[in-house]
Amino acid sequence: MENIQDLFSSLYCIQVMQMIRYDPLWKTMASRGITTYTLIETYHFSRHTIYRLRHNSGISTALIDQLCKILNCRVEDILCYIPDENKSPAG
Repeated sequence: MENIQDLFSSLYCIQVMQMIRYDPLWKTMASRGITTYTLIETYHFSRHTIYRLRHNSGISTALIDQLCKILNCRVEDILCYIPDENKSPAG
């Protein structure tokens, strides 16, 4: 039982510590009338790409560029950077 609690604890830490988040993307999409269905059907995004965006996983700069073109927006309208308060900058 202790191992399961450790696993959940580790997964929670990973989720919380993500520094790049795509929260602005969903607001931008809504304001432009673009849905995930549109990204999949019209722009041929894979379901896995949508999954990665929903779970704040890493994506390529090419995908960021493609989203900016589709949504006619800036990078900050797609993602935001949240610094990790516990880590000091590399020096």
